[in-house]
Amino acid sequence: MKKVETCQSSIFLAIKVHTDTINMFPLHDDTQRIHGRPYVTYLLIAINAIVFLVEVIATANFSNEAATNTLLQNYGAIPYKIFQGDIFSAVSAMFLHAGVAHLIGNMLFLFVFGDNIEDKFGRIKFVLIYIGWGLAAAFAHSFYTMSTGEGSIPAIGASGAVSGVLGAYLVLFPRAKIFTVIAAFFITTVRIPAIAYIPFWFVMQVIFSLLNQSGGVAYVAHIGGFLAGLLTGYLLKNVVNRYGMVTPQIRYPTRDRQKISNIPDMTIHTQPEVIKGSNFYEIIAEMPGLASQSDIQANYDPNTQSVRIFTSGPRKYDINVRISDIQDGNIKIDQIEYLNGIVRIRISKQL
Repeated sequence: MKKVETCQSSIFLAIKVHTDTINMFPLHDDTQRIHGRPYVTYLLIAINAIVFLVEVIATANFSNEAATNTLLQNYGAIPYKIFQGDIFSAVSAMFLHAGVAHLIGNMLFLFVFGDNIEDKFGRIKFVLIYIGWGLAAAFAHSFYTMSTGEGSIPAIGASGAVSGVLGAYLVLFPRAKIFTVIAAFFITTVRIPAIAYIPFWFVMQVIFSLLNQSGGVAYVAHIGGFLAGLLTGYLLKNVVNRYGMVTPQIRYPTRDRQKISNIPDMTIHTQPEVIKGSNFYEIIAEMPGLASQSDIQANYDPNTQSVRIFTSGPRKYDINVRISDIQDGNIKIDQIEYLNGIVRIRISKQL
């Protein structure tokens, strides 16, 4: 989020933006999705891009001061108005950006981390929670700025909500590896564990908020959104999952839904997905907490037309995934992969 100062005759965009000596840009992670493409994440990115294009046109690329001031006053998150109940502006501000770099930076983080959070929560819940994280960020920023006498300065940007995505990601996928471009005196790519990358990012937000209190970046909004994301991820992982409260995911056609049975001492929280190819099937299922891939075994039972996936280690899983359109028993388990709590079983028809 950026704070945007306005006055009667001019607007001061992106004031005192901090320039880092070392820049770290995430490219992608290694966490696999279970439920297909992250259409909500793509839609959020598209909406932000379209709204920014409208901003540029309406304000003549922010050169029309009157139009820019009107836009910010009507749709920016102004702290004193938020405490007066103007929640709409707190939501609309999530989709406004102060420049191309501001937009690309936020959308890059949403693209890298948002897909797995959408996959974990489901599409509808992800939208609602994303907006909730943005509101938490707006209220944190508003509370801070009201105490410093800057309660009339609008704030815009998706980074508060995106910070919530990062907080939830840290709790739910701490072992994930983030493929990152590091630009300092040289440019290189490295794989950084999420449990190192995201806390480093958060610590920097805290440091910048202390060193650059009157600057143009609303670091307190980042902190508020991040803490809200941490809490949400913790509740899903340690309350919802622990007590067997299923988190609904994408609804599939009846013929594609899989039956799950024989679960002795654990709970499957999301339906496994079956991907059908020309002469193969791929089963993707969630099995968190396994020590290694060697704990997983799978076999096909032609009598029940189902694949049994079970574990031999200390954490016990035993599920049956029925594949009703297999007409013969000439099936082979080709490959078993396990990464970040997700198991992928590839089976093929032997010709």
